[in-house]
Amino acid sequence: MITILSLLQTRRYKAGIMACLCLMLTVFTAHAQKHKQKKHVIIGYVSGFRGLIDTSMVHAEKLTHINYAFVNVIGNRAFLTHPKTDTSNFRYLVGLKKKNPDLKVLISIGGWLWSKNFSDMALTDTSRKAFAESAVDIVRKFKMDGVDIDWEYPNASGAGNIHRPEDKENYTSLFLELRAQLNKLEKETGKKLLLTAAVGAFKHFVQNTEMDKIGACLDYINLMTYDYGAEIANHHTGLYASKYLKTENNSDNGTQVFIEAGVPRNKLVLGMAFYSRSTRVSDSTKTGLGSRNLERMKGGGYTFIKDSLLTNKAFKYYRDKSAKAPYLYNPTTRQFLSFDDEWSIKKKCQYVKKNGMAGVMFWEYVDDRKEYLLDAANRHLN
Repeated sequence: MITILSLLQTRRYKAGIMACLCLMLTVFTAHAQKHKQKKHVIIGYVSGFRGLIDTSMVHAEKLTHINYAFVNVIGNRAFLTHPKTDTSNFRYLVGLKKKNPDLKVLISIGGWLWSKNFSDMALTDTSRKAFAESAVDIVRKFKMDGVDIDWEYPNASGAGNIHRPEDKENYTSLFLELRAQLNKLEKETGKKLLLTAAVGAFKHFVQNTEMDKIGACLDYINLMTYDYGAEIANHHTGLYASKYLKTENNSDNGTQVFIEAGVPRNKLVLGMAFYSRSTRVSDSTKTGLGSRNLERMKGGGYTFIKDSLLTNKAFKYYRDKSAKAPYLYNPTTRQFLSFDDEWSIKKKCQYVKKNGMAGVMFWEYVDDRKEYLLDAANRHLN
């Protein structure tokens, strides 16, 4: 009897151990899946220039990188125009690493409205070094992961920015100096730091820069494959050229000019628009597409489009299958809207994988608060 009882107790003990191990393995597996490394990058631009970021908005587990937009360029320095809210936003975004330890948070410097002083800053060795040191000081102070430069545009006009022919070489020299300063901080901290750029995804940008040299020192090049404008209603973020339109710019052409310039494919990041571009048109085509633009109209972000306009019978939804781009048209008001949706995001993700690119990025988070498009990117890319 004693022997049988001991045997039963031993079996129960072993069974208990096995059950405990299985439970631990299940918990570990679930944790690993939650934080598994994504195959492709998903970079989101989060705007802080409007003030404090809504802390209920950003879901860190759906991203690999956050680029904080923007830090200004004043007096040859990286400058916080709104220091109180900027610093609060920095702490919040870096704090998201508790939810996603692999998340990288970068400062993005410049943008459409804050690029006017880049050319002056990049003009000399002294001014470039002072700027690079000031940018890296922000990274050091707030324990961030790197610097993104959004100069719109070197040797070309943007929103009233200063520009000169020397920008072509100085653009390269700026990145070399930034890389040198980031390398110094890497030695101090033992932490890998990133250097990236947001670039105009069109031929003229490549002609005004030395992208083969720049590509060698950057980690990622974020292609702004959106805001493609024309005198006619067109796809502002279409993947391919439309057979219905005679326009040059689209995401595919914007990607290929960088590949032809010598940029490695695995550093290129394809842009997605989380917002629409809208115009009132002449209605010469009856569908809006290709009609002459008469005036700009308020469009809205994708959450608004999906929840309010796609269900509005006044608007008709179209898919241009040649361009892999959707659009909406209201024949009564003659309002035309171009945007990305879940269908076009799927096509862009397939394009990224087919072409061996690094991943996708988007402008901007606040335009799709319900994360319809971010969820689509995660679903189709990783």
